Order: sequence, then structure tokens, then C-alpha cells
Amino acid sequence: MDKYGLIGHPLGHSFSKSYFNEKFQNEKIDAEYINFDIPDIDDITEVLASNPELRGLNVTIPYKEKVIRFLDSISPEARAIGAVNVIRVVSKGNGFKLKGYNSDVIGFTKSIEPLLEKHHKKALILGTGGASKAVAYGLKSLGLETVYVSRYERPGTIQYDKITPDVVHEYNVIVNCTPVGMFPHTDECPQLPYEALDEHNILYDLLYNPDETLFMYKGMKRGATVKNGLEMLLLQAFASWEFWNGKE
Repeated sequence: MDKYGLIGHPLGHSFSKSYFNEKFQNEKIDAEYINFDIPDIDDITEVLASNPELRGLNVTIPYKEKVIRFLDSISPEARAIGAVNVIRVVSKGNGFKLKGYNSDVIGFTKSIEPLLEKHHKKALILGTGGASKAVAYGLKSLGLETVYVSRYERPGTIQYDKITPDVVHEYNVIVNCTPVGMFPHTDECPQLPYEALDEHNILYDLLYNPDETLFMYKGMKRGATVKNGLEMLLLQAFASWEFWNGKE
């Protein structure tokens, strides 16, 4: 039986595990998907050694960048983003060849593209982690200028307290790549001048629990187009399967 899995720490509820095991059952695929909660990235070697049937892995926080040093090759997109969240495992003799990909950029780009109109030329990206780098890469590929928003003074970023009504009029696409507003902290939202939003804005939240975050609700009240990250997750899962089982 083939095995697939997720590495990260800590692992709570896993969308991937429930999605893939349901897929395997429905499509009569002889495989299983396992969560590998590893407290240190070096433990990936033990996961591989103990599971010779492994054909693919997903990678989540905090290992999307740290895992790269274990890989034999990496896709151009993943290299440009600097983060890997899908690994194809190919048996070679007594060992493995590992190839890294990034499905965040595929899922996000395909999900937001239908919402974009001609007046959407600039975007604010809330957060500076691995997912935000994939979002920036995707938005640039769609022709938008991007700026990261951080709580801290960092080169190439703007701070939340510097975001004025004029900024959200100019940067009228806003993507939340932070955990702010995720269950159970559903009464929280990123610090923004929501009163300045209107129908020209898009508010896209990578979160999907709850379905409608406070960030999205406040945007919708002002007429903005809003979307959560559930479709992105599904598109990422489709992309993972293609990476694991497509032609090299």
C-alpha cells in the first residue's frame, strides 16, 4: 500500500489527512495518508527510513523553509519563493530521491484570479512568513505590485499603524497571511482602517476556520469582495496529487 503524509509540528486537525483518505476510499485507491508530527526537522530521515512505501509528503509550519536542505531537487517556483510544501518521494535502490514543489502559489493564484479587475493593480500582504512569499510570487505573476505589512520595522515592509485610508485605496487588494482571526480567536482581526474600504477592494483571507473571519465581515460590510482560503486548500490538494503522480 502506498503512503502519503504531512510533516509539521504541532499538527492539530489536518485538512490534508481527511481530504486524501476520503479520496482514497471514494476512488478505491490502495493508499493511506498519515500525519507525522515531528518535533525537529531532522526527524524527516526517520520518517523516510521507517516508511519505505512513502510516495509523497506535504509540509506545513514550521518546516517549509527548513526542509529544503534535505531535498535532491526543487522546482523553479519553490526556489524563487524559498519555501516547499510538497515533496515527491521516488525510491532509488536502497534510498530515496526527494523533489520539492510549492502548491501554495498554484492554489492561491487560481483562487484569486477570477476576482481581479483592471483597477486591481497593487496589493498589501499581511504577514511575512512562507505563505506570504508564495502569495507575493502569485500576485506578481498576475501583474500586481505588492508590499508586505509587518508588525515590526523590516526592510521592504510597511507597518500596520502606517496604513491610512489612502493606502487601502491605492493598494486595494489585501491578503491576510497571518493567523489573526482564526478559531478560537474569532473576535480578532488585523489592524486596518476598515471604514475606508469600498466596492473597489478585495479582502482575501488564507484562513478557512471560521468560514467568515472578522476581517472578511468588516470588508463585506463596506461593499468589498471577500473570499476565504478553502478553495485555495482544495486547489493545493489537487496540485499535490499531480506533483506526486504526474510525469517527471
